[in-house]
Amino acid sequence: MALDVRTKRVYDEADSGDGHRVLIDHVWPRGISRERARLDEWARELAPSDLLRKWFDHVPERFDEFRGRYRAELADRADQVDELRARAKKGPVTIVYAARDQKHNNAVVLAELVRDG
Repeated sequence: MALDVRTKRVYDEADSGDGHRVLIDHVWPRGISRERARLDEWARELAPSDLLRKWFDHVPERFDEFRGRYRAELADRADQVDELRARAKKGPVTIVYAARDQKHNNAVVLAELVRDG
């Protein structure tokens, strides 16, 4: 059974098909009100550590290494990842993030992890 786990920028409009919307950034995105974000959850603890985030600096060439390091950090949060997976078994989950790069960010990695089990 394929899980419906999506990623979406917080700056894009929320819609009813998003299902459970969870922001996984450590800091609140600039210029976005809580009403516009339409989040069900803000899981700051699932964000990459400050050290890892600063090292990655959204440099696409570092993404593969970032993926491995971030997955290692998420291993310490396995219970929370499992909770997202359980929620995704019941319906769509949209992992919301603020980064501009839609292919190289923490939401992509977390979505892969939730889908892969």
